[in-house]
Amino acid sequence: MIGPGRLEWLKHDLTNRGLTAWILSAVLFGFYMVLYFTDWLNPVAAALGLGHKWTLYGLLYTLAITLGGVYVIRKYRHNRYQVIRTVVVIVVQVMLAFSVPLLLKFFHQPEYYFSYLWPLKFEYLTPPVVFHMPLPFILYSFFGALVMAPLLAVFFGKRWYCSWVCGCGGLANTAGDPFRHLSSKSMASWRFEKIAIHTVLVVAVVLTALLFVSWGAGKQNPELARWSYQFQSAYGLIVGAVLSGIVGVGVYPIGGTRVWCRYFCPMAAMLGLVQKVGRYRITVKRNMCISCGLCSKYCEMGIDVRSYAQTNTSFTRASCVGCGICAEVCPRGVLRLENVTRRDPQELVQIEVAA
Repeated sequence: MIGPGRLEWLKHDLTNRGLTAWILSAVLFGFYMVLYFTDWLNPVAAALGLGHKWTLYGLLYTLAITLGGVYVIRKYRHNRYQVIRTVVVIVVQVMLAFSVPLLLKFFHQPEYYFSYLWPLKFEYLTPPVVFHMPLPFILYSFFGALVMAPLLAVFFGKRWYCSWVCGCGGLANTAGDPFRHLSSKSMASWRFEKIAIHTVLVVAVVLTALLFVSWGAGKQNPELARWSYQFQSAYGLIVGAVLSGIVGVGVYPIGGTRVWCRYFCPMAAMLGLVQKVGRYRITVKRNMCISCGLCSKYCEMGIDVRSYAQTNTSFTRASCVGCGICAEVCPRGVLRLENVTRRDPQELVQIEVAA
């Protein structure tokens, strides 16, 4: 039987890049390699009556978010924002990302995931997919990605999606919560983030446009169609499988929980650009910061929140997902997530200096 001392050691080793963390990371990498590149899980899914490996994966993913969500709710039960946010994440995953697609499939309809939008669910705005769906799904695909998502980001920031709806963020903020402090806070990682995430967004936009052009050209330009779909296959492999799955989840125990969201997610990049000119920001109570650094330590996006608090500067960053943990861990209640119409004068000065 493992005693309390051993359990504390195991917990520390697992959440601070110890040997246990590296073993867990290797297991996660191995699982995703098997999932994406083999059919070994199909017999397991069939034996459980789930039919296919992706249904099994959906069930495991939903269980991870649900059980991790229960843990987070207990941990932050004193924080109304965290409790409500986590409940919403669980409900969205269970209903929109798991149950509804299965029901649609049962009734011989497209297996549509309403909680995922382009450019995250890239194929939902590609002609071979979107124009072969029922009209309501076509309208939702275009409206959700091009109107609803950016409009909500203007008023509420990217947090409405990245921390309340998206399954990638849902897993990070539930099952991944013990690893959030492992995200890199270095300037090098910030510079890489700006280049990498916007590069993926540009590639997604260009590829989408190319697919529409090749679809419109039809039989007149079969070579263009062939190259565009090869480009799409490469994008699906590199971005959809390797970066979002194998790397995105596999590095949780050693690199933090938002590696995919921070460095590669095109949806996060798009909403982040809107967020910079929108109403969402983190406001700072003046002359209250004691420089403990907990806000920066537990920021899963690697933002140096303390530097803003020390200078009494309310701020918004494109990468901030509005999880609210910086405000939760602050011992003096310095930070607050708000949607405001006026910017702090100090924030405007800082923007001018940066420019």
